[in-house]
Amino acid sequence: MDETGATDTSGGIDETGGTGEALRHVRKMRARAQSLEADAERSADPDERRRLQGEVERLEFDCEQESMMAAGDIYPTR
Repeated sequence: MDETGATDTSGGIDETGGTGEALRHVRKMRARAQSLEADAERSADPDERRRLQGEVERLEFDCEQESMMAAGDIYPTR
């Protein structure tokens, strides 16, 4: 079981035959997005809140793209 509570049944190898490095990277980006989102919610400065929310949106988009690429579902859009 990993830090998210999910059980890894792949034996350390992802769908692409790799070591799961892409999946670990996606998890780290999601954790960073959650941290920034919490910071945005606590921020009293509206400009800082907007900046942080924009960064959260970018990270969430990148997470989704990388996750789908790791699964072989799509090609990158950027």
